[in-house]
Amino acid sequence: MSGITILYTMFPDRESALRVVRQCVRDGLTACANILAPCSSVYEWEGDIVENEEIPVIFKTTAARVDQLIEELSIMHPYDVPAILSWPIVRAPHSFAKWVNEQVHR
Repeated sequence: MSGITILYTMFPDRESALRVVRQCVRDGLTACANILAPCSSVYEWEGDIVENEEIPVIFKTTAARVDQLIEELSIMHPYDVPAILSWPIVRAPHSFAKWVNEQVHR
C-alpha cells in the first residue's frame, strides 16, 4: 500500500479550482492537484436536466489526511452539493509516495 489517496471533484470554473487548490497546498492538505481541461457534465438538479462545462480536479493526499481534505473542500467548494470522491492508491513508485507523504502535513 502506498499510503496515497486520490480525491476527485469538479468546479464550475478554473478560477475557483485554482483558488481552492492553492489553499489546500498551502494548508498541507494535498501534495499537489491536477486541474484538468473543461469537460461536459450532464445531470439532474432540482427536477431539470442540466448540462454544464466543469473543471475536473484530482488531488493527491495521504490516507491520514483525506477526511480532513474532504471536510475542507466541502466548506470551500462553491457548489451546494459537491461530488467529492476518493479512492486509495494501491501501488505507486516509492519515491513519489515518499514525496506525497512529505508534502502533506500531519
